Amino acid sequence: MRSLRKVISLFLCLILTLGLAVLPGGAAETVEATLKGSDVPVILLGGDGDVIYDADGNVAVDMNDFGTVFRTSGGGDGIMSAVAGVLQPFLLEGVLRGKWDNYYANLQKEVSDLTETLRLDENGNPRNGTDISAAHRAAVERNKSTDKKGDKGYYGLQDYRFWYDWRLNPMEIADELHEYIEGVKAATGKERVSVICRCVGVNVVLAYIAKYGPDSLCGLGIDGSTSFGGEFISEALTGRFKLDADAISRFLTDYNELGMIDISEFALASVDLLAKSGLVKGLTAAVRATIYDKVVEGVTSALALGTFFTLPCYWSFVAPEDYDTAIRFVFGEEGSEKRQTYAGLIEKLDSYHEAVGLHVAELIDGVVDAGANLAIISKYGFQIFPVCSTNDRPSDQYSTVNHSSFGATTSTAFDTLPDDYVAARQAQGKGEFISPDRTIDASTCRYPDNTWFLKGARHGNWTEGENRILYTVTTADRPVTVNDLSLPRFLVYDAETDTVGPMTEENCGTEYWETTRPKGFAKLVSFFKAYARWLKALFAFLKGAIFKRG
Repeated sequence: MRSLRKVISLFLCLILTLGLAVLPGGAAETVEATLKGSDVPVILLGGDGDVIYDADGNVAVDMNDFGTVFRTSGGGDGIMSAVAGVLQPFLLEGVLRGKWDNYYANLQKEVSDLTETLRLDENGNPRNGTDISAAHRAAVERNKSTDKKGDKGYYGLQDYRFWYDWRLNPMEIADELHEYIEGVKAATGKERVSVICRCVGVNVVLAYIAKYGPDSLCGLGIDGSTSFGGEFISEALTGRFKLDADAISRFLTDYNELGMIDISEFALASVDLLAKSGLVKGLTAAVRATIYDKVVEGVTSALALGTFFTLPCYWSFVAPEDYDTAIRFVFGEEGSEKRQTYAGLIEKLDSYHEAVGLHVAELIDGVVDAGANLAIISKYGFQIFPVCSTNDRPSDQYSTVNHSSFGATTSTAFDTLPDDYVAARQAQGKGEFISPDRTIDASTCRYPDNTWFLKGARHGNWTEGENRILYTVTTADRPVTVNDLSLPRFLVYDAETDTVGPMTEENCGTEYWETTRPKGFAKLVSFFKAYARWLKALFAFLKGAIFKRG
């Protein structure tokens, strides 16, 4: 049962972590996507997760290691044991006497103690001299005064990577980016540069555009955007939790198959059986009917301020329509003690929300109007974090297609667009915008001729194929759309060959889990299949344990 406890601990840890223009097409010839040939300097911004160091140069936080994110041995197990042991009496006080304030206060204190090296202070500034590595800071300084075209005769994708402390307010990082862009322009003698950005990097670039305008941009490449809102954060900070056991099972299956975690077959089968049995659904309903509505704001605030939400970067994932509610959930009503304590942080959050969050579409429109090329990549085929109320939507694990594509219409992850809907679009001459798996209608996104959809590549897997698209389009000397490029609008990633190619009806089934929901008698059959799988896994688990002991 130790494997199952690890799975449960990991999942709970993740809960704690959450709280963690249209250009004309039709060129005479197609352009082969390539990573060579650009005479335009390319500035690359990655997302969050660069390792954070303390003032002495030691690793303070590595986002791939829960033992550094949460300062306790044992990773997820350590977090849960440290928190649960201290909080039990305060939890009982809340349940038995209806007094929850002590629980909230101690929950925030205990979690805050575990995330000391990650969190920022009440003004959203780094604590104790923490920062990205000195090597990355030095590389930024060196690159902005160096012409890296060199003997190779072109500017490559990685020549001018911009490293930054991803925890900070994007509005602050934008000033550093402006200085970097101006330095690269001066060093290379170019009037404009291309910028390719991913995840948090997209929000940094939008903040730069809001402050300094788009005139220095030859092209803008956007990949894995959360600028319209990352549901896994936006919904968590507004109390819109939906604990779906099937979604948990799919989530763990994705992570296991991708090698991001190592879960035994017995643990996976146990979670799947719980999902199929309906027990988790019943438990969730019982919790909602009793204490959920009473504690959701207090728990959200404690977990948010104790984990990742003194970091302004993650607030840039909050959808504009959710922002005011999220502020209230985390900091309380106007005039509250927390509002006063975190006034400096809230001021920074407001600055991004007002300058960027409310104006994302018009900022990107401004880039296109200024004559810059645009390329957007939206990825899907994976389970979004299972606590999201939108956990049945096509996603890349962190953002739904609807948001990352700036408006594409989609089905759920378990059905297709209705036949009459598809027929109507075809009758309107828009059949080319329907994906081969009939999951996406690209015609409704804001920039349909500048948006590619890639299935089977997760959010953090930046494939060579999508790099080629972004590099080629953003550095081209003329507008390049999906009609001009050799890689079409709908693409699929083949993990075995590490290649990207056109999506077809035959190769689009990339999910690691069943994409249809059983109904009626089929639902009963599905339960017994899960039960049989669990028994098989149990016997294998016991056999392995016996032989290991022997």
